[in-house]
Amino acid sequence: MANLKEIVTKAIIGKTKKSFQKELTVEADSAVDTVLGCWVINHNFTGQNNNGVVNVDGSYDINVWYAYDNNTKTGVLVHTFYYNETLNVKLRSETSLDEQNDIIVRALKAPSVSKVDVDGKKVILQTEKELGVEVVGNIKVRINVEEDCDDYEEEVEVETAADLVDVKVNEQYLNGVN
Repeated sequence: MANLKEIVTKAIIGKTKKSFQKELTVEADSAVDTVLGCWVINHNFTGQNNNGVVNVDGSYDINVWYAYDNNTKTGVLVHTFYYNETLNVKLRSETSLDEQNDIIVRALKAPSVSKVDVDGKKVILQTEKELGVEVVGNIKVRINVEEDCDDYEEEVEVETAADLVDVKVNEQYLNGVN
């Protein structure tokens, strides 16, 4: 008969990932001739349980470097965008999402701008990002425990390669070589 013990430990009980695309608009003070560059920085986010689904609240800054006044002057638009994304996480059997679970959110693909269009003073940005969520919860693991086992084995003498080789050295070997 097996002697089973239960161990309670933390483990990943559910995970998911999801890609998001969004069109955002920023507006300059004067008509934009050319977009010279665009970067996304300062991405921050947190995740929390909301009635069995995971809500991710986050923000990032978009900096748009542009030329105006017939491409003779440049400027930088800086705008902070906020988002709230909802992810459904499929949990392993016999588990549920509750307040005791830890929620880990990762940016699998950092927010980036994939396309830029200009319409007068407006700069229209197509953004994309990918978020991953892991839910960590308590689980029980059953293990078989062996009772009457001896962890110590009898010491066995092992012969080494040096013990097996009969070494005879000719000390005069190098004297005959010029």
